[in-house]
Amino acid sequence: MTETEFLVRADKIINNIQRQADDWFENLDIDVDAKKEGYVLTLIFNNKHHVVINAQTPLQEMWLAAPSGAFHYRLEGENWVNTREEGANLGEQIAELCSGLTGKSLTVQI
Repeated sequence: MTETEFLVRADKIINNIQRQADDWFENLDIDVDAKKEGYVLTLIFNNKHHVVINAQTPLQEMWLAAPSGAFHYRLEGENWVNTREEGANLGEQIAELCSGLTGKSLTVQI
């Protein structure tokens, strides 16, 4: 994929997650602040725990950082899969991390 195609996909992912986080705040009473700067989205829970999703354009990867660690995802077919280990795809991993931080079962559609 070209750099432009990657950035379009990355922007869509980040915007989708930001909208969902805003919905969590509005509809589920979850204390989360979603801040987007370029191709970086920071979710701040309870004013202390951060989850950061960002695009790594040169590698065409999406990166995820949270209190529990850092994860890298590459597009394979239509799924963003972990480049270091098998397991949850990007949306599932974000949902798992955010659910753990909030104590509520959340889903994330990317």
